[in-house]
Amino acid sequence: MTATVSRAAQPLATLPRPDRWHRPLLALAAGMLMLSVVCGILAIVDPRLILGQNAWFKPLKFSLSIAVYAVTLAWLIGQVHRWRRAASIAGTIVVIALVAEMVIIVGAAAAGTTSHFNVSTPLNTTLWSVMAASIVIVWIVTLLVGIALVVSPTPDAARNLAIRGGVALGLVGMAVAFLMTGPTPGQLDDFQGIAGAHAVGVADGGAGLPFLGWSTEGGDLRVPHFVGMHALQILPLSLLALELLSRRMPALRDGGVRWRLVMLLTVAYAAMIGILTWQALIGQSVVAPAGPVLAAGIGVAVATVAACAAVVVGARR
Repeated sequence: MTATVSRAAQPLATLPRPDRWHRPLLALAAGMLMLSVVCGILAIVDPRLILGQNAWFKPLKFSLSIAVYAVTLAWLIGQVHRWRRAASIAGTIVVIALVAEMVIIVGAAAAGTTSHFNVSTPLNTTLWSVMAASIVIVWIVTLLVGIALVVSPTPDAARNLAIRGGVALGLVGMAVAFLMTGPTPGQLDDFQGIAGAHAVGVADGGAGLPFLGWSTEGGDLRVPHFVGMHALQILPLSLLALELLSRRMPALRDGGVRWRLVMLLTVAYAAMIGILTWQALIGQSVVAPAGPVLAAGIGVAVATVAACAAVVVGARR
């Protein structure tokens, strides 16, 4: 089933009616925002460190990330027309999985220990297994919602591309997390109850960016994981920006032009995820790109800008 290309800019994705937003996911988002405030306060009053970072930074980051994801998924489910009930049930399953994950993350922070990759005791192994299962559930549900969106197109091809591209690249970004779950050579040589790591080439817990914690000494798979996941928001928001700009730029009022620009942005975003993953896997820090990685990044940026400019200029003729 193919959507037609609209010729005029319209409000992005005609926001679903209030009764179509997935309410359990919205409730989860509200709860995560409240939890983020609590974690922020605890980060101020509790000086304990876990792997070189304040103990409450991880639950703070995860609560904010889950809030954004929950709102996005609630909105996406609101776009579904076919398989609506199945998508709604899947959304509720995600709520349960993410609540379980956050209970474990917050509990580990309160106990002053790590949550991810911790297999030091039977209890910690069980908790990590529950977290791993929740990650798989979220990935599968996002995939199912993406499929439901394919069979529930909007009348505008650019919007369809932005939404579907965002979901597809979001799934790729989420999948990067699976690269973190295997034990490192150092862990195999000297097992200390941890199996898996964010960093590549250096141990977790070394020098990193403030708050984010991304390694400044070696590769870090959290970078492509983060960037990829947020394609869910970035690509639809990019389309919204194009639609708003169309009020001042007549060339963007053509649905075909917007589709081509979104396609270019989607390809560039996919390339960026690939480059960041490559950079992490070779142990190069995100703050010190060099050699082929730097050249590839510059090449993608220049090519994308040039191609987008060519599309806009061509539309003006």
